[in-house]
Amino acid sequence: MSEQKSDDILHLPVSEYDHIRGQADAPLTLLEYGDYECPDCEHAAPIVDRLRKEFGDRLRFVFRHFPNSAIHTHASEAAQAAEAAGAQGKFWEMHDVLYKHQKDLADHDITHFGLLVGAEIYRFQSDLSSSRFAARVAQDYDSGLKNGVNGTPTFFINGQRYRGPATFDALREALENAK
Repeated sequence: MSEQKSDDILHLPVSEYDHIRGQADAPLTLLEYGDYECPDCEHAAPIVDRLRKEFGDRLRFVFRHFPNSAIHTHASEAAQAAEAAGAQGKFWEMHDVLYKHQKDLADHDITHFGLLVGAEIYRFQSDLSSSRFAARVAQDYDSGLKNGVNGTPTFFINGQRYRGPATFDALREALENAK
């Protein structure tokens, strides 16, 4: 029997603090540490959507921010924009828009995305300019570091690190075999 590494287990359990799509009591949880400017995360987003549709109420999806600002210059601001939209009940709308428009994450576009999702734009801009949500993004990032995350997307299934490819078939199989 192989010994499980400590970074294979999710150290910070899912809570009401997290951004969650799906039922709280779903038997399957897919958690992603993601970066809105990461091309691999952009590729994984429709795969996650497809998994959510296939598994329905049996799956809850959790997203945590892990912006790699060293290579992705707009990733942290994009994560803060998702949080600013989230403060107005529009996190998932912004999440989806950011991945759909990943190549347009220049500073002036973020405000446009706030308008697209129906955020009250003056509050949205104020929250972004104040860096009000920088600490929240940093907390997600730090929790990722504690879980051995060093790239995105990184997935956990029912609290166990998933180390396979981020393909629909591989993730579906891992979810079907999850305990």
